[in-house]
Amino acid sequence: MKKIEWERAFDPRRCRHLVEGRTSVLHCHHYSTLYTQLADDCTLLDARALLARVAAEAFFEVLVRVRSRNGVETPAERLAAAEQFYAFAGLGKLKVTAAGPDAGEAELERSHIDEGWIRKWGRRDKPVNFITQGFLAAAFAVAFDGQPAQYAVREIASIVSGAERSRFQIARV
Repeated sequence: MKKIEWERAFDPRRCRHLVEGRTSVLHCHHYSTLYTQLADDCTLLDARALLARVAAEAFFEVLVRVRSRNGVETPAERLAAAEQFYAFAGLGKLKVTAAGPDAGEAELERSHIDEGWIRKWGRRDKPVNFITQGFLAAAFAVAFDGQPAQYAVREIASIVSGAERSRFQIARV
């Protein structure tokens, strides 16, 4: 897979960074960890699922643009581009280990949200990668010409809980 060159810009009038035409914050695990904790603490609604859904919708738009702008055609190329974007965005090191239109698996060798959480609050027995769940739904939707809402993602092992790597199962619903 070729290395993707990301379209980046800065809007000085609004003081915003843009990546692939979308307002972006790159590599801020303090910020990401904080709003992950806020979602986890929320009792008024399922904010964990909301955070995953918002991430899925935002990343879907970016990954669709990357796909069309860079001519990544096959599902394998599209997933490789998604892995590159995940690292570029400062989220960590993601690897899709199995992929098909109806199911797949992925793992995080490095997770900046897990690492930030551990530094701020220590370990815990529940996963915290709601953003990555959304990202994976978007990545599989782009890879297999679907929509993010068609994919359910579960974190089955987590660095924050003591696992060597965070692991995810992806299933088409």
